[in-house]
Amino acid sequence: MIAATGVTVRAGRATLLDGVDLAVAPGETVAIVGPNGAGKSTLLRVLSGDIRPAAGAVSLKGAALASYHPKTLSSHRAVLSQSIAVAFPFTVDEVVRMGTGDAHGAAADALVEAALAEVDLLPCRDRIITTLSGGEQHRAHFARVLVQLARGEADHGPGLLLLDEPTAALDLRHQIDFVATTRARAKAGTAVVAVLHDLNLAASFADRVVVMHRARIAASGPAQSVITAEMLARVFEVELASCGLPIGTPCVLPHMITPRTGRPVGGPRPRS
Repeated sequence: MIAATGVTVRAGRATLLDGVDLAVAPGETVAIVGPNGAGKSTLLRVLSGDIRPAAGAVSLKGAALASYHPKTLSSHRAVLSQSIAVAFPFTVDEVVRMGTGDAHGAAADALVEAALAEVDLLPCRDRIITTLSGGEQHRAHFARVLVQLARGEADHGPGLLLLDEPTAALDLRHQIDFVATTRARAKAGTAVVAVLHDLNLAASFADRVVVMHRARIAASGPAQSVITAEMLARVFEVELASCGLPIGTPCVLPHMITPRTGRPVGGPRPRS
């Protein structure tokens, strides 16, 4: 579906990605995790075609990503950015309908209706989007992206869904809904790549967890083999006191983590 080979991105003297290789298959869910500045969002922007690498190659469905016309590319991949600002008083319905492109009529209406229901925003469809909470606005944009994805897949088959910190503004219930929605898309053949900070969510969401560290991929594989005490110490510079559920799914909780100094995160400082 999407493949990046030897991708390097630079900004001035800084190297944002350093020879990164990543391939995502149709129907696969991949979570990209890592500390701040590791290159997660840069990698997602390379996969979306928003950034062209200084070296390396990216292909989508067997063709060079750079060869796609922007309009054609939008029908093969959909992107939910980390931060989206709407400056005009569009209603929620109007924002979500932007995902239909130039499609109109009953088919477009049905896509919008289904997406609004999926993100639990049908009662808000006629409200001005800027009057919604931050989490509700993010869900509206998620619905828009789902409409764009569905519109493209109707013409071209399974596509690529790219999500940059999609749950950052969501409450617990809607985080769970996000996991269900994206896994349903993957089951239908969509390749899904999401940048996430919540390691527990990454473990429950993804078939594969990719750990970014210092512009490179430090680990890649199932959550059970990637989210380990050794990885947390090496990449996130924290030590894990205990980890793991009975079923073997990794579980990382704040009270279980201590910084490399040995003081529990958020806990009292040792007496001098």
